Amino acid sequence: MHLLSSYYMDISLFVQQLLNGLSIGSVYAIFALGYTLVYSILGIINLAHGAIFTLGAYFTYALMGGTFGFNGLLANLTLPIQLPFAIALILGSTLAGFVGIAMERIAFQPLRRQGSDPLLTVVSSLGVAVVIVNLIQYLVGAESYTFPADTYGNLPPAINFGSVEKPIPIRSVQVVIFTVSLVFVGIITYFINRTKYGKAMQAIAEDPTTASLLGINCDRFIVFTFFISSFLAGLAGTLVASSVSIAGPYFGIAFGLRGLAVIVLGGLGSIPGAVLGGLLIGLVEAFVPSEYSGYKDAVAFGILFIMLLVRPQGLLGRRFIQKV
Repeated sequence: MHLLSSYYMDISLFVQQLLNGLSIGSVYAIFALGYTLVYSILGIINLAHGAIFTLGAYFTYALMGGTFGFNGLLANLTLPIQLPFAIALILGSTLAGFVGIAMERIAFQPLRRQGSDPLLTVVSSLGVAVVIVNLIQYLVGAESYTFPADTYGNLPPAINFGSVEKPIPIRSVQVVIFTVSLVFVGIITYFINRTKYGKAMQAIAEDPTTASLLGINCDRFIVFTFFISSFLAGLAGTLVASSVSIAGPYFGIAFGLRGLAVIVLGGLGSIPGAVLGGLLIGLVEAFVPSEYSGYKDAVAFGILFIMLLVRPQGLLGRRFIQKV
């Protein structure tokens, strides 16, 4: 009997950790998709992606009627609206998308038109990230903000994936996060692979000069790509914040680093690779023993380091051949 009880406990814990890993991994996937889309089109890493992640969470929090703290220019501010979470999520992510457009116009387009070195564009995106983070701190302070307890409506705190006699409780928020992330991954994948706009984006990623000669407005699609990328970052930021909290203006920095690890692990420029890499990193983090939870980042980046040594192009990336 004792062995059966121990076996059940092991299975229950395994299922819980598996679902938790899939939940956070799916968020990493949609976050990394934003990185991947911009890299595919411009061949650069947008280091401001983590700051947009943070902004999306703040936007949604405000649209849900959240009150800001006692520090900052907007101290004690509450918007005169209180939207349901689903609507606030879409609108907050959309606002993050518009910030992405402004970022592209101000920090990326001028350098691109001058034919500047891609490294300068990366530095410019880092500058944008610093400005956004400091602007958030100036406006709303550095306090943490927690989403309301009824964010997900009347859902119970946990959902039982086992039986009445042998329950396997999983937090409802984790299930919602996984479901929403899966839906948006499916939508983006369908859009890129099945629509004419997605095909146009692929053409620009492959050869912008030829795409332009074929009548594709590359500049317009670059703007559109930044909107989608930033929308996904804002969406991911809100989903994570609704599960834990908004841990201040630097909330997205750690996730930005994980996003970089995900796209390198999956393969730079590979959309399936971003999804696979995100799920793998999430599962690895979930199965790190609780007593070593502070070393989750070390484990994830350790796997990344090994991958770079064994397969530099990533799991699903293509090996680049330089012609001389």
